[in-house]
Amino acid sequence: MADEGSRGRYAGAEYARLRAAARRSLERTGGDLSVTVTIKLPDDAERKAIIGLTGQYRSERGAQIAVRLADFDRAVREATGAGLIALLEQLGPPLKDRPAERRRLAEGREATVRSGENSFLSDRDWYRAWLAEITADGTVTRLVNAADADRISAAVRVLEAVERRTEPIQLAELAAMTTGDTKALNHGTTLATLALRALAMRAGVRKPMTTDERREVWDAHGVIVDDLASRVLVLNLAARGDGLGEWLTDARIRGVPFYVTLQQVVAMPVVPDTAAEPIVRVCENPAVLRRAAADLGPRSMPLICTEGQPSTAFHRLAGAITANGGRLHYHGDFDWPGIAIANSVIRRHNALPWRLSAADYREAVRDDADHVKLSGPPRPTPWDPALATEMTAASRAVYEESVADHLIADLGTPADKS
Repeated sequence: MADEGSRGRYAGAEYARLRAAARRSLERTGGDLSVTVTIKLPDDAERKAIIGLTGQYRSERGAQIAVRLADFDRAVREATGAGLIALLEQLGPPLKDRPAERRRLAEGREATVRSGENSFLSDRDWYRAWLAEITADGTVTRLVNAADADRISAAVRVLEAVERRTEPIQLAELAAMTTGDTKALNHGTTLATLALRALAMRAGVRKPMTTDERREVWDAHGVIVDDLASRVLVLNLAARGDGLGEWLTDARIRGVPFYVTLQQVVAMPVVPDTAAEPIVRVCENPAVLRRAAADLGPRSMPLICTEGQPSTAFHRLAGAITANGGRLHYHGDFDWPGIAIANSVIRRHNALPWRLSAADYREAVRDDADHVKLSGPPRPTPWDPALATEMTAASRAVYEESVADHLIADLGTPADKS
């Protein structure tokens, strides 16, 4: 049986620094007693305690004293019947096995990354970039260390669900479908942060920092955070259908702008009247639509506005237009984010570019006096490859409102219905 009185002797202040050094060494090495620790500038009480412990004289003039942990362990064992590790754990918390922890962490990190790589998304550049980023910046390590690695698996399920879907889904429904918890993707959760980082990469935008940016990223992928906040601005689009169709037609008669929410589009589906006006023009900036309403009123051709990144409400309404024989003509900013939006609308809705050629850009650059430099990664312009080349060479952004005169002129001219 251990000698409790003798064991208590090692709890004194004169052994405090030696105990602390022994703990650090044993935790670092996984319990290796062959290591020597050093006590720097020992006071007289510490020096005498170590002499008593080791049986070796230590000079008062010594700047440091080295103690083999094996000697410390032997002295404790002879005095108490138990070893150094038992003493340290009686006087403090259990010793940590750092090498074993590092092995477990490395194995957990490797298993987590390997699991992510097994997703069908692993052939997507954006997904591989996301997985590489959260591995490199310590996110995976931190979650594995906190026993929260399942958050990454859940994020992969969310991303897979988003990739598979063709119809919009409410955020709470997506969360329930992938995790069983309707609140799992609420703002501030680890899962939401992980998923949004990946979806921002998928959309080619920066990691969202504000409420609006987070909503835009979800919205761009058909995930509805708020079906009342998801909206599209409309001018002079007549439509059939109870409620919303009547409101749009009434606004068309008066030539006034009208906001359509996703909730309205879903609850009151409309059939846009594209027989009389098959071409519906689309702009990015609400200033263009505002001016069309002011200058042309009811005489303006139909115009809808994305107000930046297209919302789910926009995509719903645009889909209804094309499903009923209409054709979208798109114009946006001559900057790289604007080109990214143009690519998205043109590709998704088979839209035609509207004054988005290299020639249009050259003319706009000549007329624009603001000299705003392009920023961000360049984007391709497959409808006119020369446009991307011209923009790269000029390195000038031209915003939509600065070319509004031409757009308003087009909106005041009846479209070719052929």
